[in-house]
Amino acid sequence: MAELRTLARPYAKAAFGAAQEHKQLAEWSQVLTVAGQVTANKDIRQLLANPGLEEQKKADLILEVVEEGVTEQIRNFFAVLAEKRRLTLLPEISALFNTYRADLERTVDIEVTAAFELTDEQQQKLAQALSKKLERQVSLAASLDKSLIGGVIIRTGDLVIDASVRGKLAKLADALGS
Repeated sequence: MAELRTLARPYAKAAFGAAQEHKQLAEWSQVLTVAGQVTANKDIRQLLANPGLEEQKKADLILEVVEEGVTEQIRNFFAVLAEKRRLTLLPEISALFNTYRADLERTVDIEVTAAFELTDEQQQKLAQALSKKLERQVSLAASLDKSLIGGVIIRTGDLVIDASVRGKLAKLADALGS
């Protein structure tokens, strides 16, 4: 996976630079996200691996599925990916592009898993506290997992804060087992 990310990085940076230059971050993000989801599909991956299909035809097929927001610059970008046989990197390119965009816009998506349903007020307070701590605008998505027994697990990117009873019990069991 790290190798794919390394291969995808220069393309993601080029796409991000072009999107910034033309003030089309949202459009590029939408197209790359959909294209990344399409090319992550097992059947589409098989189609992309077909040596009998021209590379540009593969790019055109992906862009047909995307439909909305495809500009001339985006078409050119996909043509380059096709020419270099890098269409299979689209999921990684999309992820990197969206990371660059979030860094620029100072936003972060956070997943909160709680043992009990969080009220709107609790979600708002948690979002405000995390926004202050991370110095970013926070978009919070809450889910329920009763197996946590109590507390919450907060995830964003590489950061995981496990403040659940289940997590504390697991740490205690590890400490006693050592």
